[in-house]
Amino acid sequence: MVQSSAADVVGYLSEVPEERRRAPARLRELCRAELTGFDEVMAYGMPAYERAGAAEIAFASQKRYISFCVMRGDVRAAFEDRLAGRDVGSSCLRFRTPESMDFDLLRDLLRATAAGPGGSATGE
Repeated sequence: MVQSSAADVVGYLSEVPEERRRAPARLRELCRAELTGFDEVMAYGMPAYERAGAAEIAFASQKRYISFCVMRGDVRAAFEDRLAGRDVGSSCLRFRTPESMDFDLLRDLLRATAAGPGGSATGE
């Protein structure tokens, strides 16, 4: 999927191809459960979770992978060992197939994000 113009996350998920929709929907459920006090928004064409006006988590269903973005540098650093050997960019963890998504790792990243002070888009 190219950058979405959906007005909300429900609209975004409806644009995801049916065969891939289950994984992003599950990821949304996990975000909503773990990120208490965060606002669910659309930012840069993808679902994002903001606190104090700063996006700290986002995800997207791309053409070749599902990305999970952790904007907080302190959280990424704390998980360096668990992220080693995975397909990781500067802030996004990429899963080539929905079946390869490690929801236990994602839950732990969400919990660490929620436990931190927040309010910083980069956490650098």
